[in-house]
Amino acid sequence: MVTLIIILITAGVSILCFNGTLDGNALKFNAYDIWHRKQWHRMLSYGLVHGGWGHLFFNMLTLYFFGTVVERYFQAAFGHTPGIVLYVVLYVSALAVSTIGDLVKYKDNYGYNAVGASGAVSAVLFASILFEPKMGIYIYLIPIPVPGYIFAPLYLLYCWYMAKRNMDNIGHTAHFWGAVYGLVFPLLFRPDIFWHFLSQLGITI
Repeated sequence: MVTLIIILITAGVSILCFNGTLDGNALKFNAYDIWHRKQWHRMLSYGLVHGGWGHLFFNMLTLYFFGTVVERYFQAAFGHTPGIVLYVVLYVSALAVSTIGDLVKYKDNYGYNAVGASGAVSAVLFASILFEPKMGIYIYLIPIPVPGYIFAPLYLLYCWYMAKRNMDNIGHTAHFWGAVYGLVFPLLFRPDIFWHFLSQLGITI
């Protein structure tokens, strides 16, 4: 339910920006404006804006599939209401945490902008892997699902490599740190989830 609400809000704001009803430029992540002009709202609001219909659809579809998993597990691990609250905190805080590296790196570059909920979606995706490491994940057009525990390190390596190359217009750094945050956040509140993760892989210590 909470996942659907997040999707509806994000899609609604993005669509209003697409048709010009809202000024998307005022919501974008701009490191210069955040750092020098103290427009701190941009650390979160950028996640409500997307670069196009494809960008919006892919992020929200991913969030729908994996967000419902994390929402369910959070409620089971922490209780109904605390689980919902922590799930929302994970998503919202991941928007900020995933962009801290880019904020420091591009704080003097007025031309650097970023939009999209990918950092937060990566956090939710990796939190779901923590709970269900054997869950199959489909990568683009590959018809065979990849187990989460295999997908996770490959994804992190890919993000790290592409961030180093810096040859496209995708926020790989935000994806990387969002993913790492998605693993760390649940463990901060319930470290024993790590043993659940190992048990799902058949590892006993």
